[in-house]
Amino acid sequence: MSAYTSLPMVLSAVIYLLAMVAHAAEWAAARKPETVPVRELVGAGGPVVLAPEEPAEHRVRLFGRIGVALTAVGAIAHIAGVVLRGVAADRLPWGNMYEFVTSSLAFAVVFYLVLVWRRGWTWLGLPVTLLLSVGQGLAVTVFYVAIAPLVPALHSVWFIIHIVAAAVSAAAFNVAAIAAILYLIRTRAEARGTVAGYLARLPKASALDDFSFRVHRFAFPLWTFTILAGAVWADYAWGRFWGWDPKETWSLVTWVVYAAYLHARVTAGWKGVRAAWLAILGVITFWFNFVGVNLLTVGLHSYAGI
Repeated sequence: MSAYTSLPMVLSAVIYLLAMVAHAAEWAAARKPETVPVRELVGAGGPVVLAPEEPAEHRVRLFGRIGVALTAVGAIAHIAGVVLRGVAADRLPWGNMYEFVTSSLAFAVVFYLVLVWRRGWTWLGLPVTLLLSVGQGLAVTVFYVAIAPLVPALHSVWFIIHIVAAAVSAAAFNVAAIAAILYLIRTRAEARGTVAGYLARLPKASALDDFSFRVHRFAFPLWTFTILAGAVWADYAWGRFWGWDPKETWSLVTWVVYAAYLHARVTAGWKGVRAAWLAILGVITFWFNFVGVNLLTVGLHSYAGI
């Protein structure tokens, strides 16, 4: 049954890729406005020159709707794959990096679709589907491992609490980083005075900065709880709360970077470009902790193949 559980995951990766292509077409369609030929209307007032029409909104909206629809279909296949993995393993599907990556990306796509449904924020479509297609693609090709029983250290209720908090934090940190990157792109365009094409459809730079800050404010306490829950779990599994294991160390490094981000924003008034770059540094450390530590180091968190 292990092979059948991977089919929805592969399918979701392909659908996310198609959704990314649709959103890329959406961005491209908005880059150059279409114009109509200049016509002369004969009347009592003489010739009248008609102004160029607005960009082909129907084409932009069509590609956007296709992208969102494909993402929703991909999310259904994705979540089905996570559920089937858990059913086949007869446990929660969070026992290795493959399962953790796919589960975290599932939270991310749900977060994005809720934002589209509640706020109509389809402008997140291209970067989010890029993250999903790359993440799922790596999961099914590089990180995949066969179903296996949980190692003894994972048999704890704190395993569930710790992993759920970490997965939700992962989704929030990545969405916040996407907003920070779009902020930097939009800011440069506003500075040049050439906010055109799809960039004109993004929220203003200040709104992107504020959105990124609000998501970070949500994610940081949850990440703090993730580390604390992990410490309690470590005491249960290994008899100590903290041991400077590589995963523990990089979790702390990530926490320090995000703490510096929030502290700088609240006390030093860091807004805009400097804060955005600090947020990007934070997500880089998060991904290194998420993936790099598992691949490059050996520690107590190295189990289940990857």
